[in-house]
Amino acid sequence: MSSPEQPAPRVRLIFGALILVVLLASLDQTIVATALPTIVGDLGGLSHLSWVVTAYLLASTITGPLYGKFGDLYGRKGTLQVAIVIFLIGSALCGIAQNMPELISFRALQGLGAGGLLTTTIAVVGDIIPPRDRGKYQGIFGAVFGVSTIIGPLLGGFFVDNLSWRWIFYVNLPIGAVCLLVIAAVFHTRMERVEHAIDYLGAALLAGTLTCIVLFTSLGGTTFKWRSPEIAVLIALSVVFLALFIFAEKRASEPILPLELFQNRIFSVCAGIGFIIGLALFGSVTYLPLFLQIVKGRSPTSSGLQLTPMMAGLLVTSIVSGRLISRFGRYKPFPVVGTAVATVGMVLLSRLDLHSNTTYTSLAMVVLGLGLGMVMQVLVLAVQNAVDYRNMGVATAGSLLFRQVGGSIGIAVFGAIFSNRLRGEVASRLPPGVQPPKTVSPAVIRALPPAAHEAYVHAVAAALHPVFVVASVIAAVSFLLTWLLREVPLRSSTRPLSGDDLEGVAAADGIQSV
Repeated sequence: MSSPEQPAPRVRLIFGALILVVLLASLDQTIVATALPTIVGDLGGLSHLSWVVTAYLLASTITGPLYGKFGDLYGRKGTLQVAIVIFLIGSALCGIAQNMPELISFRALQGLGAGGLLTTTIAVVGDIIPPRDRGKYQGIFGAVFGVSTIIGPLLGGFFVDNLSWRWIFYVNLPIGAVCLLVIAAVFHTRMERVEHAIDYLGAALLAGTLTCIVLFTSLGGTTFKWRSPEIAVLIALSVVFLALFIFAEKRASEPILPLELFQNRIFSVCAGIGFIIGLALFGSVTYLPLFLQIVKGRSPTSSGLQLTPMMAGLLVTSIVSGRLISRFGRYKPFPVVGTAVATVGMVLLSRLDLHSNTTYTSLAMVVLGLGLGMVMQVLVLAVQNAVDYRNMGVATAGSLLFRQVGGSIGIAVFGAIFSNRLRGEVASRLPPGVQPPKTVSPAVIRALPPAAHEAYVHAVAAALHPVFVVASVIAAVSFLLTWLLREVPLRSSTRPLSGDDLEGVAAADGIQSV
């Protein structure tokens, strides 16, 4: 099964539709957060609030590798169309939800579609764009992520203030409809009828493994204590499911995530870098709005706008690095330099305190964004260039999967670091007889008496310091890991890898290629 070379005008139309698909996937992750307090006020169920996010994250994480494999087996076009339709059905149902259990169920359905949006879209780029030219296209994808991070909270706030929170889901419908029409009209694939053996057991075990990992990292330290029996059971189950998954994949004729991918050094190194990037950067950056809103006293809208420098830096280097890769055909320098710059950005963030001015904060964010823009999309490009066409979908999905799981674990780890440090700082700083607030909310903190407010703000600033320090150390590990990344010349054709190509990958990789 392969995709024919597409004429240039058709490629531009397809790529325009793919940009909208990426916008759907990335915007939904940022637009919902703004409306959550309003949704709870309308539907009730405050105790189930975290599941609105967790249900979506869980469903999209476990289905990503499945979409990657189905795209390899049955073609990317149909797989992407199915993912979009499921996502749109879930979005429409979320918009008409009448209570919290309904919303959580429909968010899970939406996540089942979302898992295939990004994975399949990036694999489609691998089908229609030669690796040598792919950098500039994937750089644009990185820019779309940056833009969606800025406009998501602002758009969500606009809908909540002027229309209804339901429009944060309805807005997906026209965008998705345009994507479906363009893809149906201009994206053509050449199919060969081949009998396939679906690895249902591997898919179920992988889903079980990822479910347990996402649940214990999302619920640990929040819904359940880290030492609770529930978390212990989830951790034990994740280990058992993982062991069974490895055992099953070794015996499957067409595994859902081929283990031989991990024998490819480029894939393994990129997966490791992606995991650490997700762990250190996405986990810690989650706490920037907390610093801006509580320590610096910014409003939610203002704090969202103050993240613009980071996204601007990411946008610039995503586009520039992509074009440079396409021009010179080399990709290794960018993750090396990018992780170094991102580490410097994390170090600058670790020096934020109560007296940090807007200029310094913006500078630190710009540096971090500049580094991120040179890393994320380049890793996917390197993986796609180093594997055979038959494994492109699962390799792309696997690369993205490690980054997403790293982010989930990072949020949990840094949440534990922050909570433990905050507890001690509050106990030592609050005036005698003053009870600490039960939740770390900007509105609650602002309502404290002046002396307690000042003490709590200092405590939050102090508690955030170790979060960024630890993140700096972890980010430095990703910089060291990038030096292990082998560089394979970027191909100038979308054709499948030939025997000579595979020998070239193996020679650069130092081991047997996939």
